[in-house]
Amino acid sequence: MSRHPYHRSGAALSGDDSGCRILHADMDAFYASVELIDRPALRGRPVIVGGGGRAVVLSASYEARRSGIHAAMPMSRARRLCPEAVVIEPDHDRYAEVSHGVMEVFRSVTPLVEPLSLDEAFIDVSGAVRRMGSPSRIAALIRDRIADEQRITCSVGIATTKFVAKLASAQAKPDGILVIPRDETVTFLHGLPAGALWGVGEKTEQALGRLGLLTVADIAHTPAATLRRALGDSVGRQLHDLSWGRDPRPVVPWQPEKSIGNEETFGTDVDDPEVIGRELLRLSERVAARARAAGLIGRTVVIKIRFADFTTITRSRTLSEYTDLARVVHATALGLYTRQGFDRARLRLVGVRLEGLVEASAGHHQLTLDERPLGWREAERAIDRASARFGAGAVRPASLVAQPTSEEDTTQQHPAPRSGPARGPLRYQAPPSYGREWGDHPGGIADRLSR
Repeated sequence: MSRHPYHRSGAALSGDDSGCRILHADMDAFYASVELIDRPALRGRPVIVGGGGRAVVLSASYEARRSGIHAAMPMSRARRLCPEAVVIEPDHDRYAEVSHGVMEVFRSVTPLVEPLSLDEAFIDVSGAVRRMGSPSRIAALIRDRIADEQRITCSVGIATTKFVAKLASAQAKPDGILVIPRDETVTFLHGLPAGALWGVGEKTEQALGRLGLLTVADIAHTPAATLRRALGDSVGRQLHDLSWGRDPRPVVPWQPEKSIGNEETFGTDVDDPEVIGRELLRLSERVAARARAAGLIGRTVVIKIRFADFTTITRSRTLSEYTDLARVVHATALGLYTRQGFDRARLRLVGVRLEGLVEASAGHHQLTLDERPLGWREAERAIDRASARFGAGAVRPASLVAQPTSEEDTTQQHPAPRSGPARGPLRYQAPPSYGREWGDHPGGIADRLSR
């Protein structure tokens, strides 16, 4: 397979990468590609990664995308668009394992790596050029190593700024490299639709359309004052700067997580307080385990509730002490839910989040006179060790044991086994689910389910 740089819509670009120190590397159809590592028989077939019921598509192979399927699409619609597609339950532990290998490849080039999610990152290669060659050569080496070591492909955009590099990687997909030379950046940008700019969502795009601004060139040639009056001072100024390729933000190697959260969309609307309480427990267990794994503790517990009519609310409580205990998180979350007095209102989704995170070593616990020297903290850490050895969900609260997980409900839909000489026979179904990741801050290393 050729790994030389090539161009999509940028076919007229020269490919000169001098001065282009920013790379944006993005794995191709990451979740689906990881699943195909252990299921080579599915290569070339439409594959969708997502849950059952009212879940959404997490990832789709390019064969499935040709049917119009994309990330965040409701699974029910995806099945209608491509009934022959193979649907696979997500295995987030496996994705994290491959992601770790990918990030290690990036960091072997330079410490200036800013992960955006499990499968993409900005890389500043300024200090690696003398040692490893041009940015294009470094990108080719990165792609070769990821293909050899992780057995997946990635696309790389190379530019002078983060914003343009990310646009370039999107146009290089799948499995390519696109260089946007310094002197050709404006030409490249001005040929794109207005929706390509960061900060242009559906409503902003409609507002731009009412002004007759349909392309990036239209925005660039509109006075900044006009844009600020129409869109607000901050957005107007940002779009005008981006339309001329101005993006001074550096690559930030690491940012502390601001929150850890999980949410779950029910298969059907739920109004039973016992069912909702069990789901809050399941989510609290997952959130606390993630916090302990990251060496973090938090002080504010937040619940998210979405009603059947899609109205969404959040409620929070700040604790007197930092915690990483599922018992404490769940008791707080359940108390927040109970105090709302919803009177069996039908819920579509619930979520739990832990905020105000600090390093575990920075917190303290005030012992009470009657507190045992060994208690819930030690018990939950023992559960972590058991889960690491025997798999997630090996030990769980008794109230959850009798309740089938969403994976158990839908596993029968996916009989294909895993295979692979390096890993041996593996479970096809994912570990018990604790809900979708949510609430992680932009630029962090959380699971973004949009690939």
